[in-house]
Amino acid sequence: MALIRLGFGRQHLCLLRRRSLLLSKLIAVVFAVLLFCEFLIYYLVIFRCDWPEVKTPAHNSGQETLKAMFLADTHLLGEIRGHWLDKLRREWQMERAFQTALWLLQPEVVFILGDIFDEGKWSSPQAWADDVQRFQKIFRHPRHVLLKVVAGNHDIGFHYQMSTYKIKRFEKVFNPERLFSWKGINFVMVNSVALEGDGCNLCSEAEAEIIEISHKLNCSREEHHSSRCTDEQLLPASAPVLLQHFPLYRRSDANCSGDDAAPLEERDIPFKERYDALSREASQKLLWWLRPRLVLSGHTHSACEVLHGAGTMEISVPSFSWRNRNNPSFIMGMLTPTEYALAKCYLPYENTVLATYCVAVGFLAVLMLAHFKLLASPLLFGWNLLRKLKTT
Repeated sequence: MALIRLGFGRQHLCLLRRRSLLLSKLIAVVFAVLLFCEFLIYYLVIFRCDWPEVKTPAHNSGQETLKAMFLADTHLLGEIRGHWLDKLRREWQMERAFQTALWLLQPEVVFILGDIFDEGKWSSPQAWADDVQRFQKIFRHPRHVLLKVVAGNHDIGFHYQMSTYKIKRFEKVFNPERLFSWKGINFVMVNSVALEGDGCNLCSEAEAEIIEISHKLNCSREEHHSSRCTDEQLLPASAPVLLQHFPLYRRSDANCSGDDAAPLEERDIPFKERYDALSREASQKLLWWLRPRLVLSGHTHSACEVLHGAGTMEISVPSFSWRNRNNPSFIMGMLTPTEYALAKCYLPYENTVLATYCVAVGFLAVLMLAHFKLLASPLLFGWNLLRKLKTT
């Protein structure tokens, strides 16, 4: 009788050991997959991104170079739209991508080109405060890295939704600085939502600000300064980089190309002025008043390169959120007062992450079936197959 009990005890202990081993394997696989998909993949992908080399003329070899990152359309979800799980997932992805990029690439300044929030145009004061708090957590940065933001239509509303209250609320959180100069490089940040051209108070104020900036830039370009220019107004003698949310006027995305351009079926859809892009008139005014050497914009969620007027390049920056794209990206820029070079850094593809999870689930299923002897062990199956091949 004692021998029978001892046998049962050993059998039970062996069963417990097998189950513990299975549980350990399952936990190890789940932990490894989560570690890869939610953390390591961002380092592996962004590590491949390199800052472009900017060509500087020999006589300007002493110019300082500025490292700048350009993002667009983060669309942090609010309390109304989107499922809580979707919000949690997208914000985790953007936080990991942004923090990894800061650590690996070490930019000096980061620009976000509008539509920071998804519901800023109608959010309540409390919802706005909650959204801002989450934004500051996701896009936290060291003190030596500057973060500059321009307003988008989802932040303050389209022209017919825009109000002084919404603009002031936005500018209270994000510095309303329209003209920013660093290392001899001038950046002009425009509230493109206000460039409706209908003479409304907010639109008139926006145009007046741009005209004043234009005057300062013209003074910096003059070799012999006129009486209207004061020493306080003098800026670096460098053509500015124009940053805004709405792209300058173009008919459509028909001439755009690349992996992150708009889908083929959408590229020929005509743009609506003042909705998909600035009006032709507003675009001409900006190019004439500011004479920028480079324009960067967002809004379309897709990439595009457009050449305007006398050779001014505009780059449409794709969305930084996986909610809008399967392949988000951002622009890396090396700038000097006279030259610039741009490169694109892609973030992990959503499909890659989902495929990894699917493979992991399949592997776990095979592991459990093999444990409960509902499926032959892969090694045993391979050994039996090899034996059959030898006998034949």
